Amino acid sequence: MPFDFFVSALVTLFVVVDPLGLVPAFLAATEKASAVARRTIAWNACIIAGLILAGFALAGDWLLWALGITLSAFRIAGGLLLFIVAFDMVLGWRVPREADTAEQALEERARHIAAFPLATPLMAGPGAITATILLAGQTQGQPVGLAILLVVIALVICACLAAFIFAAVIRRWIGAVGGMVLSRLLGIVLAALAVQYVIDGTRSAFGL
Repeated sequence: MPFDFFVSALVTLFVVVDPLGLVPAFLAATEKASAVARRTIAWNACIIAGLILAGFALAGDWLLWALGITLSAFRIAGGLLLFIVAFDMVLGWRVPREADTAEQALEERARHIAAFPLATPLMAGPGAITATILLAGQTQGQPVGLAILLVVIALVICACLAAFIFAAVIRRWIGAVGGMVLSRLLGIVLAALAVQYVIDGTRSAFGL
C-alpha cells in the first residue's frame, strides 16, 4: 500500500505541477535576468513552493475540519477543479496563460518573481494545493503516509528546480511541438485522476 500511494501521489502531483510545462513561463519571467540571478530565482521559487505544499500536506485535514468541510465534499470539489486544470492542459490554454501571467508579473513586481508568479500560482497553485490536501486525506493522518507525501513533494519540487536550471536546454530539446504534445498527454492522465477523485468522493458521501 505505501508503494501504491507513493506512485499515485507522485503521478498526481507531477502532472498537476507539470515541471516541463513551467519552462516557458520561467523563461518569460526571467528573460532579462542574468544566469546567476536566474539560478537564484529558481532556488527561491522552489523553496517557497515546497514550503507551501508541505504546509498544506501537514495542515490540510485540520483546515478542512476547521471549516466544517468533509473529505468527501472536498474530494468532489477538488476533482472538479483538477478536471478544469486538465481541460486547460488538453486544449493548450494553460501554458500561454501562465506565460502571460509571468510577463505581467515581470513588469509589475520584478523583484518578487520567485514568490509571484513562479512559486504561486504557477507551482503551488490551486490545483497543486487541492491535490496535496486530497492526497493528505488519503493518508488518514498516518505518519508513514504523510512522510511519503512529503518525499513526493520534495521530488516534484526537485524536478521543477532541474527544469528551471536547464530551461534553455529543455526548450531546445523538446521544442514547441513536443511541449504541446507532452502537456496534452499529461492532461488526459490528470483528467482520469480527477474523475476518480469525484467517484471516490461520491461513493464515500453516499456510503456506496
